[in-house]
Amino acid sequence: MRMKRLRYPIAIDGIHIILFFLMVTLFAFFFTPFYVFFSFGILFLWSILFFRNPKRVIAHVCEKSVYSPADGQVVATGPAEEPIFSKTQMTKISIFMNVFNVHVNRSPVKARVEGSLYKKGKFYVASKPSASIENEQSALLLRWEDKPLVLVQIAGKIARRIVNYATLGCELQCGQPFGLIKFGSRVDLYLPPDIKVLVQIGQKVLSGKTVLAQKK
Repeated sequence: MRMKRLRYPIAIDGIHIILFFLMVTLFAFFFTPFYVFFSFGILFLWSILFFRNPKRVIAHVCEKSVYSPADGQVVATGPAEEPIFSKTQMTKISIFMNVFNVHVNRSPVKARVEGSLYKKGKFYVASKPSASIENEQSALLLRWEDKPLVLVQIAGKIARRIVNYATLGCELQCGQPFGLIKFGSRVDLYLPPDIKVLVQIGQKVLSGKTVLAQKK
């Protein structure tokens, strides 16, 4: 199963980028001035940091809780029309990931994948509200017990590649890694209107750790 690529401390999808920066750094060490070597060395270390995949274990999973699918900062919460699958009013929570956050995304609940859609689009700054509609994105329709959830990975101005290994019919465990977005980006989570949101705009969250919302 392709999601096995997300079992390691470093996301496998980032290895070729890390190796590229390593080779350039080694070349700079032998053939260029120190400041050039130093600059590429910083980029090499940053690439390792960016593709890190820390182990996250939820000690006691609460089946009524919705956990964060991404590391980052909450940039929006509140009622919004879910534009991809149901096109109905839901509760939306948006999380912006900068280039220093962990970019591996995790399932917010234990759920079954009932829908999947990839949409090409723009690459505007992901923290802007318009990114939810206009940017390139990958969406999942999840069935959480009797409730639908929609999770959308959104590419940003720097991010140009979305990786999503969740396939139709697969069962995701709460906190299970299923994909990542390469470089600065955003995740939108659409919840049923009767879910109680527990986070606020500006709050920092961790994937698989922070509880975003709960069933009332």
